[in-house]
Amino acid sequence: MAEEEFDPLGIFAELNRQKVTYLLIGALARVIQGADELTHGVDITLPLGEENLRRLELALAGLNARPRDHRRTGLQERLERGDQVIPYQTDRGELKVVPLPAGTQGYDDLRRRMSREYLGHGIRVAIPSIDDLSRMVGAMGRDQDIERLLAMRRLAELERSLGHGLEL
Repeated sequence: MAEEEFDPLGIFAELNRQKVTYLLIGALARVIQGADELTHGVDITLPLGEENLRRLELALAGLNARPRDHRRTGLQERLERGDQVIPYQTDRGELKVVPLPAGTQGYDDLRRRMSREYLGHGIRVAIPSIDDLSRMVGAMGRDQDIERLLAMRRLAELERSLGHGLEL
């Protein structure tokens, strides 16, 4: 079966159309923050309230999402079971729902220092800070992430050296 073309703006458009509250995490969030990586998927975390999950289900239906791991278990049951990553293949590419990203306390922990980034075509996404993205990479403890972690720390240092906003 051929992989669908990766269209992250299409995924974000549907999530936003359904008014899903979410944060973009993972490689694409790091790229938006300045990392030099390639990715072919969208990873999100979100508040797990009933209404937001209902909106996510609508967005998944709108994206023609199918469980990438071929499990027939519904989203709510997978959340209750404690699945760490819930992967979907959509008509716009891969979408992973990550209820509790590594090294965090979840959505509320990450939203405190988030920013909203304009990606074009009327699409804005919320992403965690560089420090929070670094924390997630470091918490995974994988050898292949060492270079990513070092790059994110360099970006964080660059951001701090440039300062935030205008200094008076």
